[in-house]
Amino acid sequence: MPMFQPSKRDGIAGFDGQVLDLDTAVKDGVLGGVGGGVIGAGVGEKLDLKKMIEELDLSEVPSVFVCPISLEPMQDPVTLCTGQTYERPNILKWFSLGHYTCPTTMQELWDDSVTPNKTLYHLIYSWFSQKYLLARKRAEDVQGRAAELIESLKKVKGQTRVQALKELHQVVAAHATARKTVVDEGGVAVISSLIGPFTSHAVGSEVIGILMNLTLDSEAKSDLMQPAKISLMVDILNEGSIETRINCTRLIEKLMEEKDFRTELISSHSLLVGLMRLVKGKRHTNGILPGLSLLRSICLHEEVRSLIVTIGAVPQLVELLPSLDPDCLELALFILDSLSSLPQGRVALKDSPNTILNMSQLLMGVPEICTQYALSILCSVCKLAPEECPSLAVNVGLAAKLLLVIQSGCNPVLKQQSAELLKLCSLNYMDSMFISKCKLIKTIQ
Repeated sequence: MPMFQPSKRDGIAGFDGQVLDLDTAVKDGVLGGVGGGVIGAGVGEKLDLKKMIEELDLSEVPSVFVCPISLEPMQDPVTLCTGQTYERPNILKWFSLGHYTCPTTMQELWDDSVTPNKTLYHLIYSWFSQKYLLARKRAEDVQGRAAELIESLKKVKGQTRVQALKELHQVVAAHATARKTVVDEGGVAVISSLIGPFTSHAVGSEVIGILMNLTLDSEAKSDLMQPAKISLMVDILNEGSIETRINCTRLIEKLMEEKDFRTELISSHSLLVGLMRLVKGKRHTNGILPGLSLLRSICLHEEVRSLIVTIGAVPQLVELLPSLDPDCLELALFILDSLSSLPQGRVALKDSPNTILNMSQLLMGVPEICTQYALSILCSVCKLAPEECPSLAVNVGLAAKLLLVIQSGCNPVLKQQSAELLKLCSLNYMDSMFISKCKLIKTIQ
């Protein structure tokens, strides 16, 4: 439970919204459950204060309800002879540590007995009861509305269907209870059935947004893996808003987690082109991570790697490397390393003008996994063109950085890779020029 902060108001809200202090609240009888009942509670229903506090998980409560020791709402408030009130277990623990002072005022206590503060307890109970019952009513209203929308989607069409989907999208995005209701009421099947070859993008965008908020079982995922439904997702990925494109990307990746997912579903030129557009988007950088994440998942299917090379992904990813954050950088390097396992992938890396330069810059100051991928890619490129690449590598300061990696405290595997690459460069370059081109001092500085 988070640490509670005292309310900005010094008083307590009454039933009519008026802010009251403790004395006024007691005098006017704004105590709700003092007589044993709580407004809005079921007949004979007794609400548990501890449960209400935990489930509401409020970050702001009236300061008079908060124990000065724990800074959390009190469930068993007791008052000392100084007039200060604390949660019983907290003040008793204070005494057990040998302290016989009031924690708030630091006054010495002339009487260490504690007196239950029943008035304050009833105020706390009443305040949390109102909040809890209101929250529960809202949850029930939301659940009921979600169920109504699911039923209406079985009948309505056209613009009415779009409006119902928009409302349901908003409800499930904001309320966990609504999401559970949709799943429990069989809403996933109803919503998935709206996706097909003739579905409009307006309907498809809302459906995909809703599905991304729900827990999908294997049956639901299998239904969504129909070629016609994947085809619609790909179309929307290429033409929808940035939010919709990200939802499409994440939904497809979620479907790929299934064991019976078929590789031919992602062997799509249009899908890969749409992903690269998402990854390269300069206006909406929030699409880069989900785009690279799906591209990485696709790279795990060897049959599709050659298609990724064919759409020109290699040079585009190489150019993106300097601008990526660590999470995105690792994904991009994994993709490029996977593509370097193909002959056409290695050729594409060699032909990219900045491959060696950008990879050389990733040998230091990045996570070790990124260094490992960069070394692997450099080895693949230099072995492919032993006459051309080593000289270029030395010109961009690669040799000096390899020496630094060897001398660092990194993984022994990385040191071995660096030594092999350094040897490859030196064997294919004039020794005297190799040494002079290292620029070790300049690099260290």
